[in-house]
Amino acid sequence: MASCPSIDSTSSDPVLRLGRWFLAAVALIAMPAASSASVYLSVGEALEMAFPKCEIVRQTIYLTEKQKTDAGGLARVPIRSLIVYPYVAVKEGRIAGVAYFDSHIVRTLDETIMVAIDPDDRVQRVELLVFNEPPEYIPPDAWYGLFPGQRLDAQLAVNRGIRGILGATLTTRSTTDAVRRMLAIHHVIKDQLEH
Repeated sequence: MASCPSIDSTSSDPVLRLGRWFLAAVALIAMPAASSASVYLSVGEALEMAFPKCEIVRQTIYLTEKQKTDAGGLARVPIRSLIVYPYVAVKEGRIAGVAYFDSHIVRTLDETIMVAIDPDDRVQRVELLVFNEPPEYIPPDAWYGLFPGQRLDAQLAVNRGIRGILGATLTTRSTTDAVRRMLAIHHVIKDQLEH
């Protein structure tokens, strides 16, 4: 870690003292910020894990206000944006699945996950891409394995089909909410997906 330059505050020349303070301030601003952010996967790596040997087509879909309201009602969590970016996986001319990426706040910082959905509208896999909270708030890998096969129903909730994790309560809730949100959005836009 870079150290702050020393400042001679005893100098009698006020211009010299001001100049040294200015240089110290510039040095502090130029220091790289300490970050607890951890990137676990890139978008490309996550898509390759979910849909190997598929062509991936990224789309942009603009939700209508009705679609946003409908998705929010299905998800039982807020839908924050009217713009959705589904990544459609195509294999042999057919849709093999669709992936969505969701960034959301866990406690005070954000995480980004991928939710891959199969052609039967079930969760295919959930992958953690970025986690800015302290790493001890990340659930174990096995916890993410509870999502495949889940549908958007009453079981897709913490302490129902998804068990809670002591010490990662906020992460489990925010991740589960994000999965619900992506399934609900998928439900209202799936007829618009092109391949």
